[in-house]
Amino acid sequence: MKIRLIVVILIFTASLANAQEIQTLFGKGNSTSGYGALSNKFTTINGTYANLSEVYGGVFINRRWMVGMGFAASTNDIRVPQQHSVNPLIPMTYQYGQGGLMLERVIKSNRSIHLVVNLFSGVGFTAQYNRPEWGDWDDFDTYTTTHDENWFYVLEPGAQLEMNLFRWLRLSPGISYRNTYGSEGRGLSDNDLSNWSYNITLKFGGFGKRNRIKHSTEVISN
Repeated sequence: MKIRLIVVILIFTASLANAQEIQTLFGKGNSTSGYGALSNKFTTINGTYANLSEVYGGVFINRRWMVGMGFAASTNDIRVPQQHSVNPLIPMTYQYGQGGLMLERVIKSNRSIHLVVNLFSGVGFTAQYNRPEWGDWDDFDTYTTTHDENWFYVLEPGAQLEMNLFRWLRLSPGISYRNTYGSEGRGLSDNDLSNWSYNITLKFGGFGKRNRIKHSTEVISN
């Protein structure tokens, strides 16, 4: 009877410890105070495809909340229509960027696949510039001069389906909707800038504490 009671207690204790471990696809978790993320977003601006590269990160609190900062900018040639160009004689490109507060709520972070909802709140800007060709970067100052600088407020809620690849690495494909308020750029109203974004994100850092179970080699006897 005594042996059975001890076995039951050990099994119960082990199950509680295992319940606290981070489940991953290729390993188990560790603990730290925060993480960073690299993301690429696929969206449209003024009806034209826009590729946005984003970096964000912050403090991860109680394996539930991430509070930090985020920054994103367009990387491709978003051509300005001639009727909205500051210089119709040369091809001009729209530059888009945003920066501000980033919040994430991670739901059941310990599970290998789980849900994340997030919210970006900050300032956005657009400008027009003459984007150089690959062989024209020698005249850097000429090509990086911006025109029609435009500032506005951005609110972007989103959601991700997150996968724990390793205890320090997560893959998070997701979707978000970018809302802008107060844009007055040439050819860029709030309606032109507000749109869906589809993104793929890699997160690096620590996401929780792993509890190790010590296995005893001693034999319990009566």
